Amino acid sequence: MDKNTFTGLFLIMAIIAGSIYFLKPSDAELKKERLVQQRDSLKKAGLAKANTPAASKSDTSKTAKTTVTDSATLKSPFGAASVGSEKLITLENKDLLVKLSTRGGKVASVELKDYKTFNKKPLILFSGDQNHFGLNFSAGDKNINTDDYYFTPSVPSAELKVAESDSASVTLRLSYSPTQYIDYIYSLKGTGFKLGLTIKPTRLDGVINNSGTLNLNWAASLHKQEKDIKQERQYSTVYYYNTENQVDWLSVSKDDQKDISDKKMGWVAFKQHFFSNVLVVKNGISKSSLSVVTDVADTADVKQMKANLTIARATDGSVPMEFYFGPNRYSTLKAQGNDLQKLVDLGWGPLKYINQFAVLPVFNFLKQFNWNYGLIILALTIVLKLVLSPLTYKSYLSMAKMRVLKPEMDEIKAKVGEDNPTLLQQEYLKLYKKAGVNPLGGCLPLLIQMPIVIAFFRFFPSLFELRGESFLWMHDLSTYDAVVTFPTIPFIGDHISLMCLLMTISTLIYTYFNNQISGATGQMKYIGYITPIVFLATLNSYPSGLNYYYFLANMLTFLQQYLIKFMVDDKKIHAQIQENKKKPDDPKKKKSGFGARMEEMMRQQQIQPKKK
Repeated sequence: MDKNTFTGLFLIMAIIAGSIYFLKPSDAELKKERLVQQRDSLKKAGLAKANTPAASKSDTSKTAKTTVTDSATLKSPFGAASVGSEKLITLENKDLLVKLSTRGGKVASVELKDYKTFNKKPLILFSGDQNHFGLNFSAGDKNINTDDYYFTPSVPSAELKVAESDSASVTLRLSYSPTQYIDYIYSLKGTGFKLGLTIKPTRLDGVINNSGTLNLNWAASLHKQEKDIKQERQYSTVYYYNTENQVDWLSVSKDDQKDISDKKMGWVAFKQHFFSNVLVVKNGISKSSLSVVTDVADTADVKQMKANLTIARATDGSVPMEFYFGPNRYSTLKAQGNDLQKLVDLGWGPLKYINQFAVLPVFNFLKQFNWNYGLIILALTIVLKLVLSPLTYKSYLSMAKMRVLKPEMDEIKAKVGEDNPTLLQQEYLKLYKKAGVNPLGGCLPLLIQMPIVIAFFRFFPSLFELRGESFLWMHDLSTYDAVVTFPTIPFIGDHISLMCLLMTISTLIYTYFNNQISGATGQMKYIGYITPIVFLATLNSYPSGLNYYYFLANMLTFLQQYLIKFMVDDKKIHAQIQENKKKPDDPKKKKSGFGARMEEMMRQQQIQPKKK
């Protein structure tokens, strides 16, 4: 491989590495001003005081006094529902534990029973005061948000547990009068991650303005579930799906807001790295205002997400919808329908199709053997290397030809000199043509493989199956394996990943042997060592499963090159080149378009100085 070709390949690698690094979302700075800290401290102190017997008694008397004296509030629309006490109702099946609140009639919290957080605690998607869900409308001359009112449950018991073969439902009612009300009808099957919800206003058309639609406000502050909150934020944002089967999302790297009215939407998702909260509206969403912010009240939360939705009502005035609370496993999401599998980020353009139609099917096939996921990644890498082995052989053979041809290239360089690079390249092209050697033959197979390498860069971080899976010293293949921790260092972080370090070392060794094969000398001998160092800084916080794959790919490439070495004889290659050089030029042989343009460009460059 000559200097220009190698420089071009290095620039391509540098652009790819730079793109990966600079497109990586920056760490959102959490605002910890003293005023906010004081506010939180006062809030906690107030909660502690409220939990004492004296405080409880005082609050109760104050509530009773307000209820008696504020008769204007009771006479206002939904006034009787503006006072009360919050009660929780539990809906539970094999997979979900859902708590419904009588305040707002909303889902107060959701626990996924078969999953745990990174530190083995119950996995609760959201809970607390930052969670909101309510209808927003005008009743008379008053703006109403149902999130602020108390609903009456249809069940006397505080708990409903559903057997696997059964289903259950509970109705929460917000009353305007005995015959006028809004029902939230929740239903849960014995298994699965779906929670049904039908909102049904009754005899309220004369009370609620804009009765043809309902305005729904949904917000949640999503709890941290994974070891690395920075990486979790990198993959968390608001997704939405329109009726043209298109999925889009807000920014993952910064606060973002978007109003959508040109296309009708089918669902909105508050997506985290490995889990999602999705609201599917069966009649569609005509308008929406979506936002995501990283400045959350609880610094342990991932992001605050909001969706203000305008929803068309059915002919009977109801609004049927359903929630999906569950993992971002591709197969699980696809089984839910509504194209929810598009929540899994498999990359853009051709990368997405490589992962979706090639890598994922092979991975799912290997998964059927119930091996450890470390062994599955090994098998996947072997399959990939076998498929790409013809390209690897061709690349090795081309580099061997260039290595054999290098002495003659050095003679030309000594004869022509380096003062006239155009003439030098022209002579090189003549030599390539006579010898029957393609100078790009070693690079093109590598470039063809590059999309597959980058596709894995998107595949492994999005692969739910690796979450919590251990292999060797790696306790979780979905996150980094820190062998050393230290204060934060720019570009590196606060740790060194052992698998990333091994991957970097193997890449440096690969570069060394590649230089031996290509015959690189001088500066070209060392320039290839820069890229692995860049990848060390870039991939240090990426999943150990990804670095493990790159490490295996390097080791298997060593093995392939070792075996190919016995199949390629430099003496035979040299003899073949000499035979090619003896053959006369075939005037009927048509030059390639690229070769013709290169010769014409160099001829013009050679003529131009003479004109001056």
